[in-house]
Amino acid sequence: MTEASNTILAIILDRVFPKMPDFFHMLTEQNIKVAHTVNLLVEYMEHGDPVIADALKQDVHEADELKVRNLHELNDAFSTPIDREDIYRAIMSFDDIVMYCKTTVHEMDVLGVTPDSFMREISRHIKEGVDALANGYAKLGTTPATAALDADAARKAERQAEKLYRVALPTLFEGNDYINMFKRREIYRHLTNAAEHMAQSANTLHDIVVKIS
Repeated sequence: MTEASNTILAIILDRVFPKMPDFFHMLTEQNIKVAHTVNLLVEYMEHGDPVIADALKQDVHEADELKVRNLHELNDAFSTPIDREDIYRAIMSFDDIVMYCKTTVHEMDVLGVTPDSFMREISRHIKEGVDALANGYAKLGTTPATAALDADAARKAERQAEKLYRVALPTLFEGNDYINMFKRREIYRHLTNAAEHMAQSANTLHDIVVKIS
């Protein structure tokens, strides 16, 4: 077969059986962006700086672009290295974490709520969990079995965030400043929602590990 024939055959095969995108790399890239957003959330909770809030909102925009790209690649892919549903769940749970970070900071600004110790600690646990997820998803293409420990670490971080929420509520509802109580309770809930979606991402990671290990 001539070189030209080989080239034509390769083109035909690429059209009929297009190359599979590197979904492991794409998920890792999206996860790293989520981790960056959460880092900004932690910084905001430590300093309450509106400049950091603006940077976080821009970061959310960039994270959304990665989500859209990954969804398009998933929809167009002829085949995937793992279940499509697992890839979709991972993409969307990452996006949910980011969106709750944005909602938290946005509503703190709108409601005039300043960061407190509970918000700082819950945010730090979200960071611990998301960092563990970034480590775990990065291992799927090479040593997937070891990623189970990272999924466990992320779930543990979520449990710690939930425990802090339960401690924060009775402390918050002391006294009679009801407007402040309900404002802060709303922020606590957004943070724990972010933590819950982090745990969902950990569950997806564990499901993937079980299927491919």
